[in-house]
Amino acid sequence: MAFHQILLGMGNPLLDISAVVDDDFLQKYDIKLNNAILAEDKHLPMYEEMTSKSNVEYIAGGATQNSIKVAQWMLQIPGATSFIGCIGKDKFGEEMKKDSKNAGVNVQYYEDESTPTGTCAVCVLGGERSLVANLSAANCYKFEHLKKPENWAFVEKAKYFYIAGFFLTVSPDSIQLVAEHAAANNKVFTMNLSAPFICEFFKDAQEKVLPYMDYVFGNETEARTFSKVHGWETDNVEEIALKISQWPKASGTYKRITVITQGADPVVVAEDGKVKKFPVILLPKEKLVDTTGAGDAFVGGFMSQLVQGKPIDECVRAGCYASNVIIQRSGCTYPEKPDFN
Repeated sequence: MAFHQILLGMGNPLLDISAVVDDDFLQKYDIKLNNAILAEDKHLPMYEEMTSKSNVEYIAGGATQNSIKVAQWMLQIPGATSFIGCIGKDKFGEEMKKDSKNAGVNVQYYEDESTPTGTCAVCVLGGERSLVANLSAANCYKFEHLKKPENWAFVEKAKYFYIAGFFLTVSPDSIQLVAEHAAANNKVFTMNLSAPFICEFFKDAQEKVLPYMDYVFGNETEARTFSKVHGWETDNVEEIALKISQWPKASGTYKRITVITQGADPVVVAEDGKVKKFPVILLPKEKLVDTTGAGDAFVGGFMSQLVQGKPIDECVRAGCYASNVIIQRSGCTYPEKPDFN
């Protein structure tokens, strides 16, 4: 019972529509590999085009939900994790509920009557991926839903929180409420930089909640964008990680730790004014299937150990293990049981 609902995620639940595409497709829709953007009108026809591809797959996703599912898989303790977000009342929404239930996650979806469940086009080329999110219902999450006693009970129960930066575009009020609860109750609050556009265009919302973050996750591109936006004039990921870790904190209970992944290069961890680097598990190119969810899986693996009070090097090792498993499969999926000791 000690681990029941110990970890709560809040974010944008999206059904991933994943397909292998070619260069022409990327150019046609003006999208870049290894990037994540929100869909504009010019992108909308791509969803239809992808669903007609013979290799198309549908996988319940969205950054936060991916991380929570991976943490649940790594923990192998039924009901250890929970997730809150908004879906539509439709076929895709039903798929999402079924998938989350099978994954063992307690989901508390707000169901929007009038908007379809959000989707994310996952365009895969040569193992790399480009994400284009059409938030739809995910964008309709209401602060009021979180405050209902039956939903707030999930917040009360959790001791650790994880929210991807993407949710800043949807419900910054909900994030703030949970962040303040965590600080007031000595709980651990973690977030992800998530994408360059979040650091650039949602800078104020991100800065408002940054003092509450006990752990900040991100990748090297996001870290460099964060540095540029804040006028730090450095591209050095280690320096940036340190500067983020030293940003003022709302509560002195925990020191902030910054964790930056760099693909095949070592993971950078900044805490206490020092930087440590951890090598990742290298994978031969021919074994790489799809990098979708690699960063999400890293966070899921990391959190699965953090909630058990494991030291940081074990958390990083678990993160590297989980992302290594995920990139050898299509989408953010995993085998029945982890082989992590």
